[in-house]
Parts: sequence; C-alpha cells; structure tokens
Amino acid sequence: MTKVLAFNCSPKMENSNTALILNPFLEGMKEAGAEVELFYTGRLKINPCTGEFNCWTKTPGKCYQDDDMNMLYPKLRGADILVFATPVYVDGVSGPMKNLMDRLIPLAQPFIELRDGHCRHPLREGTKHGKVVLVSNCGFWEMDNFDPLLVHMKAACKNAGREFAGALLRPHGGGLRLMMELGMPLDDIFEAAKEAGRQLVRDGKMAPETLKIVSRELMPLDLYLKAANSIFQKALDAKELVKL
Repeated sequence: MTKVLAFNCSPKMENSNTALILNPFLEGMKEAGAEVELFYTGRLKINPCTGEFNCWTKTPGKCYQDDDMNMLYPKLRGADILVFATPVYVDGVSGPMKNLMDRLIPLAQPFIELRDGHCRHPLREGTKHGKVVLVSNCGFWEMDNFDPLLVHMKAACKNAGREFAGALLRPHGGGLRLMMELGMPLDDIFEAAKEAGRQLVRDGKMAPETLKIVSRELMPLDLYLKAANSIFQKALDAKELVKL
C-alpha cells in the first residue's frame, strides 16, 4: 500500500484556501487505495534548525531538539509520497513549512557524493526515495507567482533524492472562496484535484490536463482586482469604525 504523508503548512490550517485544494487531492489518493496521514504544522511543535550539525556528527540521524520532529522522522523515512501544502508567502513557503524543511537534515548523511554530476548528500539507510507533491495557493492572479516556490521545491527534491511529481497550484485563490460563497460552479476544480490524487497513486503521475483545471482562471484580472480591493477596503473601514 502506498504511504502518503501530508503537511498542511498554512497558519489557517483547515480553514485555509490551501486546504480547499489539498483536501480533495488527499481524498482522491485514499480512493485509489493509499494510506494517507495528514498533519497541520500549526498544531505541531517544530523548532527552527540551529545549524550545529549534531544530527550529522554527535548523534547521527537524531536531532538534539526534543519536539514533534522526533515523532515525524520515522514517518518521513517510510513515506512513499510526501505532500507539502503551503500558501505563497513573500514568493516562497510559509514560515512553519520552512522550519519543517530545514529539520529534514537528519534524514541525510554528512558525506558528499556526485549525483548527475552535482554535489548531493546521500540519504540514510532506511529512508525511502519517493515522490514529493506541492499544493499551493496564491493571492496574486498570475501563475508565474509560483515560479520561485517551484524552483525551491525542485531543488529541495534533488537534494533529498526524491522525485518532484508535480504541483497543484491555485492562483487568485482568494477568489475561490468568494465564488463558493456566491454559489458559483467550481466542481470541476475540486474534482480535478481529487482526480490528480487518484492518478498519482494509480499511475505514478498526474496528467498535465488535470492540473491545468485545478489552476484554471476563476475570473478576469480586472474583476479580481476590483473584488479583492473592495474586500480590503471594507476591512479597513470596519477597523476605523471600531476605533471611533
């Protein structure tokens, strides 16, 4: 059975726009027969890496910090598929997700080897070379806002000896919840996210056509700008009224 370990790294957790895409994706994986375990970084204690490298020298494979990573390390070593879900924060991952990624160092050895002509760290014995999937939501309208995040994730996968299996990306994600509240049709997006999960477990890959549906345009750019700015203006006005 395919073991999937997923992390919702949005501070808003199950109430996040990121979860709107992540949850059906994981449901699709379950429907295809995968064993799925989901964690919210907002409910975990994961301290920042302190960079002293005890996990490479003094206690190989074990971090000196006593937090929830000690519970996660065995799961991370045995996962066939890792799913990282995050909103785009300042062109990258959220803070909780960065802490999680930095603390993956004990899964690797300190030695340096050449893989495909590039310096890498080999994984420790017993750590699977599996797949990684990114699920991300962005408040900006254009797809290229995900580019820095994708570069980061692909590089991290190469360093970790894992295959980057693709990404479910939802631009102008704030519009998704707005359209849900207005009762507008979005079933194709959620069904595509679910189908991507089925495909990954069943076929080992996700169809580009399916991922395009997840990312499809929700509304024209000018309409999105108008709606988003109106919402923020109302929030600002409400704050001023409270002060009065």
